Amino acid sequence: MKKTLLLTAALLPALAACTVAGGAEDGRTKVVVGYQSKTINTVTAGTLLRSLGYFEKILGTKYQVVWQDYESGAPITAEMIAGKIDIGSMGDYPLLINGSRAQAQGGDAATQLVSITGYNLKGALNGVVVANGSKARTLRDLKGRAVSASVGSAGHGTLVQALKRIGLDAGAVRTENQQPSVGASSLQSGGVAGLAQFVAWPGQLVQAGQARLLYDGGALDVPTFHGVVVRKKFAEDGPDVLDAFLKAQIQATTYLHEHPVEAAESVAKETGLSPETVYLYNGRNGISTFDVTIKPAQRAAFEQDVPFLKSIGVLDEPLDVPSFFNDAHLRKAYGTAYDTDLARTSNGAALPGDPALASEIWFEGAETTEAVADPVALLKAVRGKRVRAVYVPDALTGTRWFADHSVWLKDGGAFRPFATRENADAYASAHPGTEPVTYAEAVERA
Repeated sequence: MKKTLLLTAALLPALAACTVAGGAEDGRTKVVVGYQSKTINTVTAGTLLRSLGYFEKILGTKYQVVWQDYESGAPITAEMIAGKIDIGSMGDYPLLINGSRAQAQGGDAATQLVSITGYNLKGALNGVVVANGSKARTLRDLKGRAVSASVGSAGHGTLVQALKRIGLDAGAVRTENQQPSVGASSLQSGGVAGLAQFVAWPGQLVQAGQARLLYDGGALDVPTFHGVVVRKKFAEDGPDVLDAFLKAQIQATTYLHEHPVEAAESVAKETGLSPETVYLYNGRNGISTFDVTIKPAQRAAFEQDVPFLKSIGVLDEPLDVPSFFNDAHLRKAYGTAYDTDLARTSNGAALPGDPALASEIWFEGAETTEAVADPVALLKAVRGKRVRAVYVPDALTGTRWFADHSVWLKDGGAFRPFATRENADAYASAHPGTEPVTYAEAVERA
């Protein structure tokens, strides 16, 4: 994001009057934003944006912004259709359901996708985790067992598509429709054999030592993203309010890129998630790439998801995708750099060097992180040191993961990390002579 996009309320024209969710008791116009605090792929339109106060600063004193926090996108959609939420953020599958149901309702209920928060072109924001003591090595090992997922969510979609990829239908596992926090508890109690969820649940449970990653969504190689959806009537009646929101989102994205550690600490404080997990996704070379522009690849993946959601019975009505996507408001808020940045897919907070190898260390007591060239350099640098977190890219899929929770192979003179045993097994089968080692052994032998 260009620094020239940073704006102050003083530079903006007076905002036009608009019809929004309702009026505040003190006479101000109320704008209601639905967000998911723990879905940290949406922080630039939710948790971080709220804490920074950019939206309120741009709007000024005539408006009251009401932030409503939810665990998933479904209740945000219900409230938007009822006219009780003006702007919402959610993942790609919930966005599809949002657009479909709103279009079916018609009239003032219609919604449009107006910007992206964060994305991963390979799908690594979603994953399936199992208990540490589980004997499962692949998804196939969960056949006939119970798996917790929020039906219709991006995490659920990854599970079903991954099962299909290995020749199994959705009925191969018993899907328990649960909110993420309920599913996490079910996994701990042994009520389910696996948990299929979206950012940040897989990373949080693994980093806390409560689970291990069984399936890396990056292996699916299907783009996944989260975005901002708005009631169409709200956008038409108050275009300047939406313009203010999008400009504030752009500011928050710039802040996240320029202050990744501070942003992670802030989001962690607001959500109760660990800073180390937030940074895994939102930091430099994070699993999530934050970019508000609506990429062609995202639109294409979105269209391909329509038949899938219909097949599992959560999309009853067809969706006119072209009319649902609307980047006109974003183009206006973004300025002349939009088309240039639209073509870029690199992380705005990239580490130096080759992204397929670049690794990172968060030393204990340090106020910032330290970049290293590759996983072997990381192993050498941490020996005898106290660390908060260590991050490496999976040698097969490129998915960034915790080095101390990765599966390691010694391959000749190199040490290669993998987010899952399945990825490590796939690499080993193609590279005879590799030797499995623990993280501690890799540190000692590097």
